[in-house]
Amino acid sequence: MHPSSQTPTSTNTMSWSPASWRSRPIVQAPSYADEAALAAVEARLHRYPPLVFAGEARRLKTRLAAASRGEAFVLQGGACAESFDEFTADIVRDTFRVLLQMAVVLTFAAKVPVVKIGRMAGQYAKPRSSNTETVDGVTLPCYRGDIINGPEFTPEARIPDPARMETGYFQSAGVMNLLRAFAHGGYANLHQVHRWNLGFVERSPLAARYQDLAHRIDETLSFLRACGFDGSASQIDETEFYTSHEALLLPYEQALTRVDSTSGDYYDCSAHFLWIGDRTRQPEGAHVEFLRGVQNPIGIKVGPTTTVGDLEKLLEILNPKDEAGRITLISRMGKDKVRDHLPPLLDAVNRTGRTVTWLCDPMHGNTTT
Repeated sequence: MHPSSQTPTSTNTMSWSPASWRSRPIVQAPSYADEAALAAVEARLHRYPPLVFAGEARRLKTRLAAASRGEAFVLQGGACAESFDEFTADIVRDTFRVLLQMAVVLTFAAKVPVVKIGRMAGQYAKPRSSNTETVDGVTLPCYRGDIINGPEFTPEARIPDPARMETGYFQSAGVMNLLRAFAHGGYANLHQVHRWNLGFVERSPLAARYQDLAHRIDETLSFLRACGFDGSASQIDETEFYTSHEALLLPYEQALTRVDSTSGDYYDCSAHFLWIGDRTRQPEGAHVEFLRGVQNPIGIKVGPTTTVGDLEKLLEILNPKDEAGRITLISRMGKDKVRDHLPPLLDAVNRTGRTVTWLCDPMHGNTTT
């Protein structure tokens, strides 16, 4: 990887630069009082090692392309927003374990590979429906996630602090280190499938069904061993696990953008998979402009206010070559609106013949204020 100030060799980003978003209108962005402190943090982040590598992002793109053809299933999970205070090995392990448990059930049932993506190691920023909140007659700036300001309802905590970006980077690096160890150090071995159960699941009526499935997997592996397969292959002992977050805080994302030395393309090395939120998907806006130029697989949240025209425009801006695996559309309609709002968007994408991977966000869109 080389610094992003270096000119890329590919031609598909000639009118784009990692900083070109700064000339576009932006929403959901904090206002930092100390511009010099912000610039200093950005400069330090830009010198730090990448959290992920371009080759990993390309591999995920091929997995998502397979899902777009019905040859794989995508499972994404994690916290709505990660917390600096919950930076513990137990929380990372348990989230990883739940996703492994879900993936093995899905794989066994669907008979296709499951692409596992954690909403982890960077999901520290929160889009908000209002810039302020009021408690007992006191109005303060809203809490925008630990990477921006503090959750405590005090004037001091709610001031955006650029130093939090550096904390977010180092915590993300720590989470990534654990995830890589879990994925490749033997914890994901299918022989351990019985050990993935969490305590609260054991008290659930579904626990017996899971244990039955685990027993059937054990029997299958025992049969393979009897046939001379020793179970030491990486497909049994390891798993692929990718990270994702919403690309909301653009100074942080730009600082972690690099030029890949093998392809000459820009990649945002803060995560393998990044998405544009329902509140930041303006076709002429800063967030779309930034993700237009990085070659990671990217997601677009589509909600009840998404129009066919805007969606078609976004697909053209973000994936003009219609590269398979590049775009994942994440519906977040809510249970009361999905039947009316999602089918027209499905029909529109089908009419254009564009290749996308569809995901469902079953949580957002169902909340109340």
